[in-house]
Amino acid sequence: MVELIEGRKVADEVVTTVKQGAGDLRARTGVVPGIAVVIVGSDPASQVYVASKSHKAKECGFHSLQHDLAEDTDEATLLSLIADLNADPAIHGILVQLPLPAHIDAGRVIQSIDPDKDVDGFHFVNVGKLSTGETGTAFVPCTPAGSMILIQRARGYDLSGLNAVVVGRSNIVGKPMANLLLAANATVTIAHSRTRDLAALCRTADILVAAVGRPHMVKGDWIKPGATVIDVGINRIPAPEKGEGKTRLVGDVDFEAACAYAGAITPVPGGVGPMTIAMLMANTLVSACRRAGVVAPSF
Repeated sequence: MVELIEGRKVADEVVTTVKQGAGDLRARTGVVPGIAVVIVGSDPASQVYVASKSHKAKECGFHSLQHDLAEDTDEATLLSLIADLNADPAIHGILVQLPLPAHIDAGRVIQSIDPDKDVDGFHFVNVGKLSTGETGTAFVPCTPAGSMILIQRARGYDLSGLNAVVVGRSNIVGKPMANLLLAANATVTIAHSRTRDLAALCRTADILVAAVGRPHMVKGDWIKPGATVIDVGINRIPAPEKGEGKTRLVGDVDFEAACAYAGAITPVPGGVGPMTIAMLMANTLVSACRRAGVVAPSF
């Protein structure tokens, strides 16, 4: 019978560790972990996501700031705000919500963040550290970091001899995910839209990570019997069975069909999603501990 990898439960454990670590840091040094979230414009999905981050930060006992900027804010104003946050000793994590309006160069904005406060893990310094195996000092993007914890729960910390296939080559998930798996000694293949015979390649995977943003793209018979399946995708599709105009969330993997083959699998929702915000809190605590010269908890 397939094992359900309950990301929500693991995320709760991570947040509990963060709360304890934040309390210990405050008691020992007086330092309160601080996070600043910047959002430009009024995209509804971004607003919901930012609100959940701010709520979780307050739950963890963090100093939490949210900067809501108008859609027509110019790039110079945004860069000036980030410079101020970089210089603010009470802020240990800076997060700029993506996407940004078209008139702002997102790359320039992300690279303006102090790498030591880049809790999203997108700065070239952190990308470079991760790609060279410096996982102990890099800030790792939150979704792959959380996915890796779920893989470790299912497969252990040493993945020697296991084949891993990551479907998707984005800078946010696919590439850092591959680097994490490689650091754990897995044999890693990155698949993408130009990969020949994707189904056959997926069937070689002991660990299959799907991160493409296409609902139910990975079919059940693409999965090697007994494989661990990490479904990063979150897609909203029509759900007429719930009523007119209703929708539901599904992953990139056909979950019901995959359960007939997989040894362990993450559900959508309730799998990888909760881990993303939990790891953002973890990265912020680690940043605060480093700044205070205190050993951070392990996650």
